[in-house]
Amino acid sequence: MRVLLLGANGYLGRYVADRLLADPAVQLTALGRGDDADVRFDLASGSPGALTRFLNAVHPGVVINCAGATRGGARDLTRHNTVAVATVCESLRRSGCGARLVQLGCSSEYGPSQPGSSTAEDAVPRPGGPYGVSKLAATELVLGSGLDAIVLRVFSPVGPGTPAGSPLGRLADAMRRAMQSGDSELKLSGLGVQRDFVDVRDVARAVHAASLSAAQGAVNIGTGRAVRLRDAASLLARVAGFGGALHELDDPHLGTPPAYPYPDGCGSWQQADVRTARDRLGWRPRIGLEESLADIWMEAACRI
Repeated sequence: MRVLLLGANGYLGRYVADRLLADPAVQLTALGRGDDADVRFDLASGSPGALTRFLNAVHPGVVINCAGATRGGARDLTRHNTVAVATVCESLRRSGCGARLVQLGCSSEYGPSQPGSSTAEDAVPRPGGPYGVSKLAATELVLGSGLDAIVLRVFSPVGPGTPAGSPLGRLADAMRRAMQSGDSELKLSGLGVQRDFVDVRDVARAVHAASLSAAQGAVNIGTGRAVRLRDAASLLARVAGFGGALHELDDPHLGTPPAYPYPDGCGSWQQADVRTARDRLGWRPRIGLEESLADIWMEAACRI
């Protein structure tokens, strides 16, 4: 099976590439902006015609799009998350390769949800910020394209390679600094937020399964269990061997307002309904949060 992977150098793309390379039946070609891509191409500025010519030359059976941006202003997010996907869809329509498209979406497309609820794929999306809006627009382009396509709405990915600037990355870095300086306490904010954390390697398994399946539409990829960031911090402290106290700067008993460190526009709660992934992809998460956090800590502890 010939697979064209877009965004192979990104956080999710790296693990998708590793998963696909482990399958002897896959012939992988990586397209991206970096020097280590098999083919250099910028989806945000490249023309559909140029990409169409490349598709006709390579003739992949599956195109997987892990490319995109998570930060920046509305203009940049639209260019990298929406315009880029429009280019992919138009190129596939023009091409004669008939490839299946696997698009990585995100839970930010749903926006805030009711605490205690599980968000299913038929929920009305109400993104709470420009990132979610740009990703939702991309999903609508894919699902309305008439292509053989599936969108995997990934909830909160964690594990090795977690960006240092992400909430869990910042938490691990703060804990490392506290341990290095001998601090007996760590002051943190935003620990009341609850998210559905799914390991990046499980996400890669879901992408692999989606590329082999005939399922179409949107499919949630998560664990089906929301975890409070406070509990993740305690688990990380145990993994790291941090014996100090964790103090919340936004403790409700002190009358301070809660801080939401997640810039995803989803408020205080998100939890996926993952029955569709189980039923249509045969996929279930395998890696627990403790293992994911141990990998995050190992990388943070190695930073100087």
